Amino acid sequence: QDGRNRPLSPAAKMAVCEKRQASAAAARGLGSEAEFLLQADVTAMVREALLKVLEARPEEPVAFLADYFEKLVLSGAGGEAGADPLGLPQRLARALWYVRLAHHSHRPAFSSNVAMAYECLSGGARRRRPGLDGRLYSELLQRVCRPGPAPDEAVAALLQKVQCREHEAVPLDVFHYGVLSCAVLREFATKAGALYDALGGCSPADKHLCQAVLHALEEALVDGDLPLPARYLAAGAKLGPDGLALAMDRALRERKLSDAMSREEFLRKAADLFVAKVRPVN
Repeated sequence: QDGRNRPLSPAAKMAVCEKRQASAAAARGLGSEAEFLLQADVTAMVREALLKVLEARPEEPVAFLADYFEKLVLSGAGGEAGADPLGLPQRLARALWYVRLAHHSHRPAFSSNVAMAYECLSGGARRRRPGLDGRLYSELLQRVCRPGPAPDEAVAALLQKVQCREHEAVPLDVFHYGVLSCAVLREFATKAGALYDALGGCSPADKHLCQAVLHALEEALVDGDLPLPARYLAAGAKLGPDGLALAMDRALRERKLSDAMSREEFLRKAADLFVAKVRPVN
């Protein structure tokens, strides 16, 4: 006779009953968890945070999310980060945060973040016509440059070219130009410092060798038909490791004895080359 028709033993019946109760409890648990997420609006907040990450393309997404949720808490439950009125120091700090989210080579994300920084400083959400004066603009540029590897003289010379008078209104394109110039100077000085370290190793680098490399840098920064941001980004590609290798090889073949060049002098000369190519704001 078929065993499937046999009556279940008491132990088997209890096991089946317990299994059904566990399944029902699990279903109720899943339902309550989903209801909780919907009621707390967690799903919408996480979706919004992920969209912000995709929009900003930050170099450190985890740090970006931590800052985003911290600002969300400070702005109030369920509110948009930055919705509450902020004082000047907070606005400057937030604008600097936006500017540093994405690397300047990621042009769409960087431009979008710069626009957010401009809106944050201009107070466009609370004024009929967004606007930014030269005083706040100059303050932000100094914070973009400092602290940083670029020499003080180079920073001062660059700011002299790109900043506006305190009472002047700063349009978005000028704001973008100045922020980009300062961001590129920081990276240019960082790369120049690493280059000097490679030239000198643990000791000061040979002056003749440094001058050959500086000449190669100057040739890479020649003016072209490309718009300014693209020209900045193309300079490194035009120089390349091959260009540096050829410049150093020529200098070593000449085998001229010369004094050493300090790291500070090399950085100053390299930064001066860059600043000289930046066009002043009209």
